[in-house]
Amino acid sequence: MAPLPPFQPPYYVVVFTSLRTDEDAGYGETAGRMADLVREVPGFLGVESARTPGGLGITVSYFESEEAIAEWRRQVEHRAAQERGRAEWYESFSVHVSKVERSYGFVRE
Repeated sequence: MAPLPPFQPPYYVVVFTSLRTDEDAGYGETAGRMADLVREVPGFLGVESARTPGGLGITVSYFESEEAIAEWRRQVEHRAAQERGRAEWYESFSVHVSKVERSYGFVRE
């Protein structure tokens, strides 16, 4: 497991920070399906995600453009998963969208 490499700026990030409920029915399957679907969006660059044992999660999705983000936001199954998330899986969440103008990384060899 390693961080994604830096992408060529400018590009966009969507940071989804969430606190889970105790409800888990169907969450893993839906999350896997969303990971597959977002890869089909033209302009999708990658995704990284982490969750604490207490249920706090952060998912960072990378996109080439605001149009790619809008296409993902309009995706029908994604919209249905969002509604189910509000109804069952999340106590709270926030979404932050930002344009990246500088990006770099490091890999120990």
